[in-house]
Amino acid sequence: MRKGRDFIARHGETVFNAAGRLQGEHPHTPLTRAGFAQADEMGRALRALLGVKPKLTLWASNTGRALQTLAVIAEHLELDWHDARHDVRLAEIGMGIWGGRYYAELVPEFGEVIAAGGLLRPAPEGEIYPQIAARVSAWLADTDDDPGDRLVIMHGISSRVLRGVMTGQDAHAEFAAPIAPGLPQGSVVKVERGAESVAHIGTGRAPA
Repeated sequence: MRKGRDFIARHGETVFNAAGRLQGEHPHTPLTRAGFAQADEMGRALRALLGVKPKLTLWASNTGRALQTLAVIAEHLELDWHDARHDVRLAEIGMGIWGGRYYAELVPEFGEVIAAGGLLRPAPEGEIYPQIAARVSAWLADTDDDPGDRLVIMHGISSRVLRGVMTGQDAHAEFAAPIAPGLPQGSVVKVERGAESVAHIGTGRAPA
């Protein structure tokens, strides 16, 4: 269990979100104006909570949408975006043959794509939830010695699994992995010594 606090955030809305398309691990789907506004809200909230130039280790998935969100937040905190660390293990659920397709066009062919609680159903040739749990757990193990607090910008599904692992959630009955409750895009939670609290509720889509 880490000694520092982890602030875990979802990226802001993207052009894929707005169009109703599945992003998954897609490397770059740019933020919309609403997405940039959500990043601004997170930055203001974190500045109010942590102050200027807080001692934070910055982390993000290696996707453009996470790095764009982090850039805006870092500006609010007066931290150097170039100091951020990136890791592919923080990426979103791999969506296999569904990646990039519209939700609406998948339903007639495969049935409902979204399960109860806003979780995405695993796609053909895609990633399953225990695989997400394994990779985020490996990231946690490799970064356990990070000093002090850190900010992690990632994605709707993968952040729910990471938070589930960190807070010791029971395995989901259908998807067989620890999964935390969903939150709107632009939300930030604080995880400290295995306990989670909400630092900021976003105004974006929820849950995912």
